[in-house]
Amino acid sequence: MVLGIGGIWYKEHQDAKRQESTETSADESNIITWQGKKWRYNKNISNYLMIGVDKKEPVETQVGSTEAGQADAIFLLSVNRKTEKVTLISIPRDTMTEVESYDVQGKSLGKSVDHISLSYGYGDGGQKSCKLTQTAVSNLMYGLPIQGYLSLNMDGIPVLTSTVGGVTVTVPDDSLEASYPEFAEGAEVTLTAENSETFVRARDVNVSQSAINRMVRQQVYLDAFSQKARECYEHNTAFAASLYSALEPYTVTNVSEDRLLSLFETVAKDEDYTKWTIPGEGTQGASYDEYHVDDNALYEKIMETFYQEVE
Repeated sequence: MVLGIGGIWYKEHQDAKRQESTETSADESNIITWQGKKWRYNKNISNYLMIGVDKKEPVETQVGSTEAGQADAIFLLSVNRKTEKVTLISIPRDTMTEVESYDVQGKSLGKSVDHISLSYGYGDGGQKSCKLTQTAVSNLMYGLPIQGYLSLNMDGIPVLTSTVGGVTVTVPDDSLEASYPEFAEGAEVTLTAENSETFVRARDVNVSQSAINRMVRQQVYLDAFSQKARECYEHNTAFAASLYSALEPYTVTNVSEDRLLSLFETVAKDEDYTKWTIPGEGTQGASYDEYHVDDNALYEKIMETFYQEVE
């Protein structure tokens, strides 16, 4: 992505200024034109990056092996503070986009197109890694503002499952069946602390696009968890605080505790939240799977989700 949303507006605005010599007011400066209509970014929306981190295996980057881990699960949670409606956007880990790489001393080696999951690996496994992934996701989405981030070490998945007493899922495909017969396609399985990590994390790296199948399972898990968490919250309004306390040892975040608790509560209230995945196509790269974004389709989804038509 060469241009962010602001950059796109700037180009359009400068072109318009060359065509007509009228001054633009401060209010109009936040307006962009799309499909012949005027749109303004919805300032009631706050965006939070959710990262599932796998630290069990070293990650190979352009500068060698790193122990920071990589972003195996990437979701953008968008909350409309006015309507309290929630949108969950799934970002495939193999998405090819602009990523800044760093040497072992932390010096930038410049930007190149690479797997978005590797952005995390160039950091420290903590705040810096989260910020690098935040930047990569924002750039992918045309400069979309992201107000905060929360990473969860995948080792925390059993704890997450336990907080709601287990969740029941319908297995969406046969991607795990060969190694784990209990996860046959269509089977209804109750996930517990013992088997939830396998459901969320496992994949056959020798099968092309296995990360996409895993992402679908992660979506299924999140749906089931959200439903169960909603029920827990309805019976116990202190549930959000207990969830935060249970997950704290496994998380890195720049969001305050109060804001996180408010966010958990908002998500728990929305029974019919919107979901979509970054549009694109998975392909086999020279060495690894790649996911190539459909830029036009993504831009359209961004406009529909984050912008309002100006009347």
